[in-house]
Parts: sequence; structure tokens; C-alpha cells
Amino acid sequence: MSKDQRINEEIRAREVRVVDADNNQLGIMPAKEALRLAEERQLDLVEVAPMAKPPVCRIMDFGKFKYEQSKREKEAKKKQRIIQVKEVKLRPRIEDHDYQVKAKNAERFLKDGDKVKVTIMFRGREIVHTQLGHKLLIRLAEDLKDLCTVERQPKLEGKNMIMILAPKNEKQD
Repeated sequence: MSKDQRINEEIRAREVRVVDADNNQLGIMPAKEALRLAEERQLDLVEVAPMAKPPVCRIMDFGKFKYEQSKREKEAKKKQRIIQVKEVKLRPRIEDHDYQVKAKNAERFLKDGDKVKVTIMFRGREIVHTQLGHKLLIRLAEDLKDLCTVERQPKLEGKNMIMILAPKNEKQD
């Protein structure tokens, strides 16, 4: 249902299809009669499907409906998780222990549910040997394959080679 629904006197259609609070069809009737019916029950007449022929209106407590809708939206917002992109920078001639430290950092980021952007920076004449950087990125992807999927394959951009790793979705219950 949209945010700007017409209620009570705002409904412009002559005839409307009316549904009561218990989802029972009351049929097609003039809008004035439907409004009178809603007022008898001390409820509001709300247009829920304005594009239908004739428009569909529901008899409900609009204030209560808006309150429950805002609660549902707040609950949905609580469950949302903003995925961040963390960066791990490497050099093509990295020592083994330094590589292990960087791989552990990438592993921690992936376990936290963040994406990891792995960047290899080439300086000077190292740019001639881009295959070393490519091998290093493939090695890192292999080491972390049980935690992540490669979202973007290694690609040379200027003097940097970049690969993006995304965490695997384990919430498939």
C-alpha cells in the first residue's frame, strides 16, 4: 500500500468496491454509501487499489493501520545490515609472513560480513611483471575460497591490480 492513500472524503470515485475490516467483500456501491457504512462502524474508508475498476476501498481504523505499518518498517530497518567494502593492500614482492597477516585481515573482514577489495600496488618497474600480482590475488582467493566468492576478477587499473571478494551467504535456512 502506498504512503499517500485517500481516506474518507478524499475518495473521488463515484462507485467503489468495498471490503470490510474482516476482509469480507461487501460489493460495489456508491462512495457516499460506503462512507456512511464506515462512519456507522466508527472506522475510516481507505482507498487501497485506486487503479482498479472500480477502485477498491477498505473499511479500517486508519490511525491503527499507520501505527502498525511504521512499527513494521522500524523492525525491518533493524534487521538490515549495511555491507561495507574493506580494503587490503599488498605489494607484488610481499614476504610470506606479511601475506599471512593480510590474509588473516581479509578473513576477519569476510567473517564480519563485509566485502574485501584487495589491491596490489605496483611501483616503478614492477608494472612489467603484472603476472606476479595476478598470481598473488589468485592465491589469496584460493586461501579464502571457503569464506568468499570472487565478485570481480583481478583487473589492472593504472598501477594497481584490483580484485573484490564478497562473503558467502550462510543464512540459507
